[in-house]
Amino acid sequence: MISGHVFIATSLDGYIARNDGAIEWLLERDDPSEDHGYDAFIETIDAIIMGRGTFDAVRDIKPWFYTRPVLVLSATLADQRPPVELEDKVRFSGKSPEQAMAMLEAEGCRRAYVDGGQLIQSFLRLGLIDDMTITQVPVLLGNGRPLFGPTPSDISLTHEATQAFSSGLVQSRYRVVR
Repeated sequence: MISGHVFIATSLDGYIARNDGAIEWLLERDDPSEDHGYDAFIETIDAIIMGRGTFDAVRDIKPWFYTRPVLVLSATLADQRPPVELEDKVRFSGKSPEQAMAMLEAEGCRRAYVDGGQLIQSFLRLGLIDDMTITQVPVLLGNGRPLFGPTPSDISLTHEATQAFSSGLVQSRYRVVR
């Protein structure tokens, strides 16, 4: 059975991007001497599912950052082809979260990395997220795109671990209680 996993950074006040989608505040804080566990995490992942906003924010970063196949869920992009330089790395789909997970599972995927605020919110509401690693960056943005939004009911989490880094980043892992 396929499972959904989150690995994401937020500002201390809970935003994953500015209102215009900019993430420069996050990139400026990246300290290559610190191992935040992304490489170990991505080694366990078969495919990445991201939303349109996340794709728009990362599509022009060179070299392409992702080492796993990327499925972008977007009704507006569903009938388009990815940029030529990403044709063998990215595909677009208008599928629902449940349909996307079923499709990836049928293709042999067991672990999917879910990336993007609205997408994470919808996957959480549908019970498609198993665990989350959330890294807080010591900056207050004041407004922007939040990681979490309204839910129809409480979503209980079990805290698994927290690690503080010398750069000021604080990373916590949570398991979604079912």
